[in-house]
Amino acid sequence: MLALIAGEGALPGHLYAQAGMPLVCEIEGFPSGLPDALVFRLETLGSLLEGLNARGVTKVCFAGAIRRPPIDPARIDAATLPLVPRIMEALQTGDDGALRTAVAIFEEAGFQVQGAHEIAPELVPDPGVLTTAEPGDRDRADAARAQTIQQALSAADIGQACVVAAGQALAVETLGGTDWMLDTLSTERRPAGPSGGVLFKAPKDGQDMRVDMPVIGPATVTGAASAGLSGIAIPAGGVMILDRDRTIASCEAAGLFLWVQG
Repeated sequence: MLALIAGEGALPGHLYAQAGMPLVCEIEGFPSGLPDALVFRLETLGSLLEGLNARGVTKVCFAGAIRRPPIDPARIDAATLPLVPRIMEALQTGDDGALRTAVAIFEEAGFQVQGAHEIAPELVPDPGVLTTAEPGDRDRADAARAQTIQQALSAADIGQACVVAAGQALAVETLGGTDWMLDTLSTERRPAGPSGGVLFKAPKDGQDMRVDMPVIGPATVTGAASAGLSGIAIPAGGVMILDRDRTIASCEAAGLFLWVQG
């Protein structure tokens, strides 16, 4: 039996349908919008693990966005108390470190962690340019420069995406995420400099793809278009595309390319 540890966004809903309506568990304050969700807090994580075992759950899948919730010491239950030092340490690390701790806790409790891409492999596109618009020579150079920058940032566990135009780094993804980064580059806010540019998004080096494979979707295209970019580049096998038809249609409408690098 599978439990979906769900956060916000469209990914949990897609997986819910693909996985045959699994048990949904969501952290309080981060609604998934899915029916009959079992709501829990980090202060009761130990009890959640015991409850999942009692229900016959053997696999879990993490999907959706969450932010780091505050911990209320008064609400920590007895089953969670032994986990508190690890939880508090994880909350002080980067995203990869926090997720590694979460995976370890679930695996130690006897659960197999399954990746979203394993449940819905159609979300991971094959290599190629998926749009009528294609990247030009400058775009390809910008994508290569962006990949170099993203790899350097990944060593510090900072983010999965960056924007480069004419070889210049315009923005890098941090705690706010890709959509927030693109919003800071909207045409009303974008600093003076070269026009166009490429959004490059990829997994960080050593990232556990089972729990944090990067995702793009229609909202990503809207942000890229508002920022005046030329297109989006992602590596094959490393990024999921949500609502692919609408994502591609949005690129076509905005004149952006969507390039899956092989």
